Amino acid sequence: MNQFKDLQKLIKLTGDRAKLDAKANETYIVYKTAEGQIVKEYSDGNIIPITERDSSHA
Repeated sequence: MNQFKDLQKLIKLTGDRAKLDAKANETYIVYKTAEGQIVKEYSDGNIIPITERDSSHA
């Protein structure tokens, strides 16, 4: 049993489930891209980068 492959599969399944939940609730998921950018991805495929100004709570 390859634990690394199992972990990769679990991470992928978790992301797929998050996308389904976002679609059902008409919202978006947030994640960090391979380039290090944090983005919002909507169920229609629209991806919007989050800027520091967007992430501020002040």
